[in-house]
Amino acid sequence: MLGKKPWTKYYDPSVPEAIHYPQIPVQQLVHVAAATLPHKASTSFYGSELTFRQIRAQMLRMANVLIKLGIKKGDRVALALPNCPQYVIAYYGALSAGAIVVNINPMYTFDELKFMLENTGVETLITFDGALEVMRPLATALRLKNVIVTCVTDYIDRMPVSTAQSLKLDSGWHHFSGLLTDCTVESVPKIECKSSDPALIQFTGGTTGLPKGAILSHGNLIAAVFQGGLWGNFITAYVPIAERTVISVIPYFHIYGNGSAMNWSMFNAATQILFPRFVLDEFIDTIAKFKRITYFPAVPTMITAIIGHPKAAELDLGAKIGLISSGGAPMPVELIQKVRDMGIFFTEGWGMSETASAGISSPIMRHKVGSIGTPYPDNEVRLVDIGTGLVDVKPSEPGEILLKGPTVMQGYWNNPEETKNQLKDGWLSTGDIGQMDEEGYFYIVDRKKDMIIAGGFNIYPREVDEVLYQHPKVAEGVSAGVPDAYRGETVKAYIVLKPGVTATEKEIIDFCKTKLAPYKVPKLIEFRSELPKSAVGKVLRKILRDEEIAKSKK
Repeated sequence: MLGKKPWTKYYDPSVPEAIHYPQIPVQQLVHVAAATLPHKASTSFYGSELTFRQIRAQMLRMANVLIKLGIKKGDRVALALPNCPQYVIAYYGALSAGAIVVNINPMYTFDELKFMLENTGVETLITFDGALEVMRPLATALRLKNVIVTCVTDYIDRMPVSTAQSLKLDSGWHHFSGLLTDCTVESVPKIECKSSDPALIQFTGGTTGLPKGAILSHGNLIAAVFQGGLWGNFITAYVPIAERTVISVIPYFHIYGNGSAMNWSMFNAATQILFPRFVLDEFIDTIAKFKRITYFPAVPTMITAIIGHPKAAELDLGAKIGLISSGGAPMPVELIQKVRDMGIFFTEGWGMSETASAGISSPIMRHKVGSIGTPYPDNEVRLVDIGTGLVDVKPSEPGEILLKGPTVMQGYWNNPEETKNQLKDGWLSTGDIGQMDEEGYFYIVDRKKDMIIAGGFNIYPREVDEVLYQHPKVAEGVSAGVPDAYRGETVKAYIVLKPGVTATEKEIIDFCKTKLAPYKVPKLIEFRSELPKSAVGKVLRKILRDEEIAKSKK
């Protein structure tokens, strides 16, 4: 595989084999969009709009505010915000001030947030009213110098704008809208920003149990948005720039939403239709108001919910949505067929926080069911043996995916040991087990750490999951290895049934016996009303496994 790229011949028309990446900072995308279409809506938030010119002005005001507060180049500024215009302004404003953004899920616990902010040395936090219950004690414990607070509804027309008094802000804290109203400086800060400068610290899970902060440079993020933007260009190019839109429901505090929705919108001068959370009926009612949606980055659980909604046929989603990108988990075969039947183009792929969410994606016109597709332009991929991680496996054999390319992180913040473990000579150890076919298409077998070893057999949960989704009564299904006194581990399946149906454990097991080798068939079935999911809707297998481990120790 090294040095050979058989997959490039299967790229969609207009996708280049190599890309020239401009050596620019991420915030330059805003200036380009504002110069190109100054009066077009950049954000649409519950019907309220800000133009690209207005976003640029507020971004620059925020940058100058932060500089006045003492922020210097390289300082870390934490954003703990949902998707809203304030996030967009704060993100590009912090970068314009030369700061490094620390992306924070505002729904995390005190302990989780404390570790992240201490690890990165954050002294400035930008957050919102809905998170103050945790942020107040956090700011006190860490003695943060600057805390800036907004109310999510402040950027919705017809809604009253909050004040420092109405939010009952602590002494010395700052009100987001008040700062921008008081600042009239909209000049571009005279701060040199190189492509190699860190732009974003994105936390991800660690092998030690502690999260790791992946350092993504301006160059990493620019490469990611160019790779992703040009990948879908075969479809999106047919839409005039003045009409381009993107559904922004994947959280911006997650690398997928940050790059594939927000940065993508600036790259394409597309209107971001912002959702602070995914509420199905609210989502359906909102997109019904738009004539056409150019691009919808999503996860399978969202896509399933949307196309299964009673209003889906009425909305004629096939005529409304141009391109869907799916990530975070494989799209079940049944779901792929439904999307195709509607006439919606789609691509699904694989990426990590450590690769700025870019990595491998399926060509739109030549998708293979079960495959995550082919590497993006300029990416190199190797599959190495799982034991040593040193020897390339033979074609069609499973191996750990190693990736090298322009989106691969610089390392982990303040964590040289983990950086050394994961990065060797520019090659990123992903922890994912994959296979490559003769045409250069890749297939994720499973996460190395998720692999189940039962009675000496290696079992990949994803293979079991795919079978569970084929059962006509199953809405969602996931498998995990749970402790077993005899086999070491055994396979357990967690099932959410479709509304109005019932099933027995035996029924599910018998179905799996027709599709799987005996040692792969789940021995235990648990029916649930819902499965634990991440902020982007990815099923959290680890939580289920940890629950079982805790039970076994009692």
